[in-house]
Amino acid sequence: MKTAEAIHAIIEELKALYPQKDLCSLPYEKDYELLFAVRLSAQCTDERVNQVTPALYAAYPTLASLAAAEPADVEPYIHSCGFFRAKAKDIVLASRMLMEEYGGVVPGTMEDLLRLPGVGRKTANLILGDIHSTPGVVVADTHCIRITGLLGLTDGTKDPGKVEQQLRACLPPEESNDFCHRMVLHGRAVCRARRPDCQNCTLRPWCDHFTAEA
Repeated sequence: MKTAEAIHAIIEELKALYPQKDLCSLPYEKDYELLFAVRLSAQCTDERVNQVTPALYAAYPTLASLAAAEPADVEPYIHSCGFFRAKAKDIVLASRMLMEEYGGVVPGTMEDLLRLPGVGRKTANLILGDIHSTPGVVVADTHCIRITGLLGLTDGTKDPGKVEQQLRACLPPEESNDFCHRMVLHGRAVCRARRPDCQNCTLRPWCDHFTAEA
């Protein structure tokens, strides 16, 4: 596993590569909008979600209006995101639960978030990190799982739960959420799954995969 010095160097290099403050690629104005955008992003690109959500939230400008809708009413707005029936049902039912049980506020604990329809650990961690600024959260998405395995920050497992545990153990709690966002950005820009640009990757000095291939 990596030394504390190597982990610090990786984090600082990622900060230099991706210095922007708003690292989440799903823009939102209200907390619940991010929650539902993440649900829509399952098996769908963030780019597509960002094309869909403006019309959805124009038609349903409040959480109460979404809670009052029927899933069939929401489906046409999110059809192009795929799995639109399941996603529409989750959005409407989650809206109702938020209104009825949480006073219209997105909860700030893992336990409460996992009660919401369509919310798993990855979504819950993202909400805890981005909305509630909870330290130590790890969003183990596909980019994060793949790249941290290549770097040697994890043992290469593809199990999101194990990756989350291993990264929680080695990343500074105050850095972990932004680190995971930067992993996504790096996976899209440089360390792409099908054609990683290793020669132009400035994380090479700390990458186990590059060292092994060199």
